[in-house]
Amino acid sequence: MFDPREKIALFIDGANLFATSKSLGFDVDYRKLLQAFRNRAYLLRAYYYTALVEDLEFASIRPLIDWLDYNGYTVVTKPAKEFIDSQGRRKIKGSMDIELAIDAMQQSQTVDHFVIFSGDGDFTSLVEALQRKGRRVSVVSTLSTQPPMIADELRRQADHFIDLVSLRSEIDRHPAQSIPHPAALASDKEDVDVEG
Repeated sequence: MFDPREKIALFIDGANLFATSKSLGFDVDYRKLLQAFRNRAYLLRAYYYTALVEDLEFASIRPLIDWLDYNGYTVVTKPAKEFIDSQGRRKIKGSMDIELAIDAMQQSQTVDHFVIFSGDGDFTSLVEALQRKGRRVSVVSTLSTQPPMIADELRRQADHFIDLVSLRSEIDRHPAQSIPHPAALASDKEDVDVEG
């Protein structure tokens, strides 16, 4: 699926990847995620997109955003919009689809293979546009949940579909089958420990 000579870039819809991994019952280790794709091809860039709410959620995601920013990811954020719906309920709107699509199109002269971490059907047009420019596109999401986390039209349009379940052994933050060595536990304490 990947040619080691290819220049690849990861485009991660943060909220979508978080929801997908949670629905599968594991947390993504973003250091392992980078390494997994470096092992497959020449990784040019890894983008992580998320909208931020200026409250408790902001405080809980801030350590992850800072860690990603210092450890090989290009982090793209914007403030989420808060509004009250017709029933008087507080709602949050924070789609990063446009930012991700613009960045991908800007990279289309340099990147050979795009890896989009999202199941959002809104990305189908982006995938098609990148393919018209002669680029390959893989989409990472899952069919293993009910309902599936990936839109059928997006999966059909992509050159390759990668089920997140198939990456779990490489990117799971806390692999169930391994018991950490005490020295590994000590080194983990030095890292920023965040959920995400």
